[in-house]
Amino acid sequence: MNLLDTLVTGGAFFEGPRWHDGRLWVSDFWRHEVDAVSPSGDTETVASVPGSPSGLGWLPDGSLLVVSMTDNKLLRVHEGETSVYADLSPEGQVAWMSNDMVVDAQGRAYIGTIDFTGQIPLTDLRRVDPDGTVTVVADNMAFPNGPAITPDGKTLIVAESWAQRLTAFTLQPDGTLTDRRIWADLTGISPDGIALDSSGAIWVADAGGNRALRVQEGGRILDQISTGTLGVFACALGDHTLYLCTAPTYDPTEAAKHHRAQILTTQVPTPGLP
Repeated sequence: MNLLDTLVTGGAFFEGPRWHDGRLWVSDFWRHEVDAVSPSGDTETVASVPGSPSGLGWLPDGSLLVVSMTDNKLLRVHEGETSVYADLSPEGQVAWMSNDMVVDAQGRAYIGTIDFTGQIPLTDLRRVDPDGTVTVVADNMAFPNGPAITPDGKTLIVAESWAQRLTAFTLQPDGTLTDRRIWADLTGISPDGIALDSSGAIWVADAGGNRALRVQEGGRILDQISTGTLGVFACALGDHTLYLCTAPTYDPTEAAKHHRAQILTTQVPTPGLP
């Protein structure tokens, strides 16, 4: 049985966690800020994002990229200054809300879009190149969430929350995505954020099931960690520590009012990626 420790309390809604430079970096949607948290829980607010921050990533020069959800901007935070890096809904592209993100070694950002207006609306995955150009690289996706790139840089994996699966693409040298395929069928589970470990398995945040699952390619569940009454909306790995972004509700009004989101930690046998 995995023991859970509380690292941070008092958040509104934590999402998009990434382990970077010895700290956990995380977005708080409804407090409109990006925080960096030390292993002991010391927290620094590194950016204010009025448009609600989501996905996080880093450019080769070390500057931070932040998805600003509601106004569809990609922001760059460098030396304490925040600027607009790219418009995520340029002319001719649908203005869905932007969501989670992963950045590759070349500085290309892959960002999912979401739409809450339909039954199961299909949206797309977009790539932002270092020159700010935005390109749709995959369409007809059912809530693309929690993207990750394998250490060799050759595979991009995305959680399709409403399709209940993890979907993989071959990541070509020019940044295009090919060979779309199901990496894991998770029927009955709606995967949210994900985190790769060093063995190639993936930790999946199962928001509806109040748990985190460790899944191998093909869909076999290797391990699971229950969070009781708390939903798990995202996860990250730092060495042998698994970080879980949890909250009792997703409702924006309730979350912003009561600030009951927590980041929980537990120790796992297989470490995260270097």
